[in-house]
Amino acid sequence: MCDDKLNLPARLGHILCLDDFEAAARRHLPAPVFAYVSGGVERNQTLSANASAFDRYEFVTRVLVDTSKRSTTTELFGQSWSAPFGIAPMGICALSAYRGDMVLAQAAVREKVPMIMSGSSLIRMEDVVQANPGAWFQAYLPGARTEIVALIERVKSAGYQTLVVTLDASIASNRENNIRAGFSTSLRPSVSLAWQGITHPRWLLGTFVRTLVRHGMPHFENNFAKRGAPILSANVLRDFSDRGHLGWEEIRMIRRMWPGRLVLKGILDVRDARQAVDCGADGLIVSNHGGRQLDGTVSPLRVLPEIVQACPQVPVMVDSGFRRGTDVIKALALGAKFVFVGRPFNYAASVGGEGGVRKGIRLLREEVSRNLAMLGVTSVAEISDEVLVNSNGKS
Repeated sequence: MCDDKLNLPARLGHILCLDDFEAAARRHLPAPVFAYVSGGVERNQTLSANASAFDRYEFVTRVLVDTSKRSTTTELFGQSWSAPFGIAPMGICALSAYRGDMVLAQAAVREKVPMIMSGSSLIRMEDVVQANPGAWFQAYLPGARTEIVALIERVKSAGYQTLVVTLDASIASNRENNIRAGFSTSLRPSVSLAWQGITHPRWLLGTFVRTLVRHGMPHFENNFAKRGAPILSANVLRDFSDRGHLGWEEIRMIRRMWPGRLVLKGILDVRDARQAVDCGADGLIVSNHGGRQLDGTVSPLRVLPEIVQACPQVPVMVDSGFRRGTDVIKALALGAKFVFVGRPFNYAASVGGEGGVRKGIRLLREEVSRNLAMLGVTSVAEISDEVLVNSNGKS
């Protein structure tokens, strides 16, 4: 891992944990943009459940264990990473941070953690993989088979080795908070939106205007084999139309044509997990989309052990709601091989660019390392369910 100095602006000197980036981003970003990143759906019940799920478990620590040579190094898919976590895919992050996808990709390379690029991004996948040859690409499947084939061929030609297919977004969710805050896809110019930009000059000049001057109007670049609609276009909603007719046969087709690693994301039911493995998935990500799809969905942490037990032949990963090193360790103790973290790194990119993301990675990695020591554990591989008890008295 890198130990070089980050030279962050003095205004970020108070950042002590990932939660602090969220508070800083709330001040930095226009309210509609912050609402898009931070919000869930409807009553935000799933969003809250993701956060509270960690409270269900408490640690049992060991003492007088030599942890002086402990390590957070973690193996996944035959590769060694500096920590047991990586950067989850986040759509439209180049709207909240200047060149957001590039910032995340470059930070991940320098801190030696994996990064998953979102298909709903505003920077070309080819540019991101050039900056980070080990990046994973996350795809939302188009509605037509011919478009699926063309998209997979493009991802293959770009040089990605790991394809992540998100399965839990076949229909647009009810993100009322976005509408109330003035955010829509496509973006619609208004007096209110203009005022938000004017009253957030650091974002307006450093992200939005800078992007327009240097790169032109942002487009959805990677949902299809060809460039998608501009972010201000009314065609955006049409491009993200209902894909509820897609089924497991499309996954089998992708498996036949995709030569690299195939990871399926959005798994919560053990039956789907088994089906995914039967279709040739090399890995699974247990996820409820960060609380951004069906409100009231179970937290991934609660179904994780059952899915791990049902699919021992593949690495089972997890995301949604992770903020602290203790969160990461609890997931690992419940059987996850790896954890992916989203929003906090988006916030870090928005207020601190690449340096902010790298600081966020270091803070979380240091938390994991410190927590290992206090648990009496010397490596990530040693973490097991023996370090946990259920605070509710239930398994």
